[in-house]
Amino acid sequence: MKISEIIQLPEGRKLDFKQKVPTSANLAKTIVAFANDAGGAIYIGVKDKPREIIGVPEEELIAIEEQLSNMIFDNCAPPIIPNITFLQSEDKHLIKIQVHKGNTPPYYLKKKGLNEGVYIRVGSVSRQASDEMIAELTRRRHNISFDSEINFAKTLAELNLESLGRAFQKSTGQLLDETVLLKLELTRTEQGMKLPSNALILLSDDEIKNRVFPNAIIECARFKGTDPGNFIDQKTITGSIISQPDEAYQFVLRHISEYTTGYVSVYRKDRWEYPVFAVREAIRNAIIHRDYSMTGQDIKIAVFDNRIEITSPGKLSPSIDYDDMESGQSEIRNKTLAPVFKMLGIIEKWGNGLKLIANELRKYPDIGLTWNEPGVSFRVIFYKKNYDDKPYHSAHGTTMVVSEG
Repeated sequence: MKISEIIQLPEGRKLDFKQKVPTSANLAKTIVAFANDAGGAIYIGVKDKPREIIGVPEEELIAIEEQLSNMIFDNCAPPIIPNITFLQSEDKHLIKIQVHKGNTPPYYLKKKGLNEGVYIRVGSVSRQASDEMIAELTRRRHNISFDSEINFAKTLAELNLESLGRAFQKSTGQLLDETVLLKLELTRTEQGMKLPSNALILLSDDEIKNRVFPNAIIECARFKGTDPGNFIDQKTITGSIISQPDEAYQFVLRHISEYTTGYVSVYRKDRWEYPVFAVREAIRNAIIHRDYSMTGQDIKIAVFDNRIEITSPGKLSPSIDYDDMESGQSEIRNKTLAPVFKMLGIIEKWGNGLKLIANELRKYPDIGLTWNEPGVSFRVIFYKKNYDDKPYHSAHGTTMVVSEG
């Protein structure tokens, strides 16, 4: 991509522009935030409002490169080694700082320390990380998922696993006994006690799950019109996460239309106003890929007159290219839950979700799909392309392009 094209892009998760060399603190925040997330590029010599290249004096390039290297080394820990290069657009010179996704997070500002100096990228802003996010970055460093961690507050004997057991036996023909639970890494023995993982508590279906994870729920709403605020219907889904996908899907079906498109022989041919199998897949993905370590946030499903929104706590994994999700990239956030969901038939092959959604959208040329990251959440939107003859627009979203083949 040409420089002239890059500078027209909005600042975001992996892109930042600076008119001149920033202060040490400002630069370090951005560098640390990029390293803690998916990496990113900083372009120095670009003016904002209006966006244009003003450049950096050619005779100062070498000195500025050394200054930037020292600022990054002196202010960031663990060490971050970016690529600093010089670019030229016509007679203007720019400096590009390319930061790669770090392998040893959390990265932080030395002066503030680990507790207060960790930053993450939220949209186009470098924001101080919460304690939960710092813990998640630490887990990522050690390749540990939150759902696989043992929960020492409860014992296996306290959990009600009847629904899980029935579903497991129906899908696999096996009894869900303690041997199977150990094999699936849903439990572990510590000091003579059989303790559940966070995943097993989420899969249970009693009050303990709701006490330990009060936000492992789905808030569903049908709004009148195209803006939130005027409710037609609401439902809070609080059960086991294995029953949540179907309950949420049924809520959506109750609030969208099904109509007859014609007849084949003597049989009536019906059609939903949205590609319902694609919507169901998006709901399942929201449940299996959400970040269950985040408190105070739940999955939200909102049905409007012109769209369906599915919002799940947790940003995309840094290894997934936000703008190239259609390629079938996949990284499992919940490494213990995902195999169980697969065994139960709730999800199929890894990375197959968007392919299924794209196939369904081909049958609905009047429906579009876009996704974005509001804060530290991920949102998928199915929208009517021309509701009331008004095109739908989603700020800073990525729209799926569906080929006809």
